Amino acid sequence: LLLLLLAPWGPRVSGELRRWPVPYRRFDYRPKTDPYCQARYTFCPTGSAIPLMKEEDVIEVYRLQAPVWEFKYGDLLGHLKIMHDAVGFKSSLTGKNYTMEWYELFQLGNCTFPHLRPGMDAPFWCNQGAACFYEGIDNAHWKANGTLVLVTTISGTMFNEMAQWVKHDNDTGIYYETWTVQASPDKKSTVWFDSYECSKFILRTYQKLADLGAVFKKIQTNYTSIILFSGEPVYLGNETSIFGPQGNKTLAAAIRDFYNPFKPHRSVREFFVDLFKIIDRVILNRQFYLFYNLEYWFLPMKSPYLKIIYEEVPLPVGNKASFGV
Repeated sequence: LLLLLLAPWGPRVSGELRRWPVPYRRFDYRPKTDPYCQARYTFCPTGSAIPLMKEEDVIEVYRLQAPVWEFKYGDLLGHLKIMHDAVGFKSSLTGKNYTMEWYELFQLGNCTFPHLRPGMDAPFWCNQGAACFYEGIDNAHWKANGTLVLVTTISGTMFNEMAQWVKHDNDTGIYYETWTVQASPDKKSTVWFDSYECSKFILRTYQKLADLGAVFKKIQTNYTSIILFSGEPVYLGNETSIFGPQGNKTLAAAIRDFYNPFKPHRSVREFFVDLFKIIDRVILNRQFYLFYNLEYWFLPMKSPYLKIIYEEVPLPVGNKASFGV
């Protein structure tokens, strides 16, 4: 019944089937962040510009992976296979090391769920993600509970071309998307939405290097995905069409009510009360509202509802005649 009520707000697609997964939207520029959005930990505190390498340089490329928040909780989240990915570089000419990663400007919670601010009808999102490049590789951080392994070598020319690509990728892909949404745990099941987070940036970087001619070592590489399981999503509209003056007040109230239990908690009692509400709505009533590409979608949830997987994604195959190991 709920799907029938929501269907009138779906997109009108004539003469063609809707594309799945929904393509991640890219933008012409990065908007300024609102002062309301504050991060507990500063984004990219020692970041620097990507240097111009000499063409004849030989640069080692390292796969870096460690449990999320390893600096605070050690390998705790590693036991759940919740991992953060980065890539490291070492110049043979200068001996300098560098780290490059992509993560949230305002931490994961703010990118995943909005704030419900007094006097504002629409949920308020503190969501941006960006690349960070800085000198040095913290060997202890990556080796202690994670991975630091050589995956290929590239020339200085290839590094400089990659740097240009990174700038474009960073300027146009600005929003962090936590969830992968698919129809079932079957590997061949339909993917409705794909995530856009740290591991996807690393995978794009590796693919760019392979396109430039890098040849990767044959080693196993696994990445974390947080998956929601849903029937075919129903398009609801954007902020204006739902929460604007001519919007749908009933739908707007339902979305705000859904997000309310995900707010930051000040007491243990509040946490458990809201956790019960989340279980009731997502599992018992099989409802989830997804915000993706600045648009809202209704997900008719289905078992097993949510799963964290640590799945192998092979390194890309490069051109054997090209520069590399």
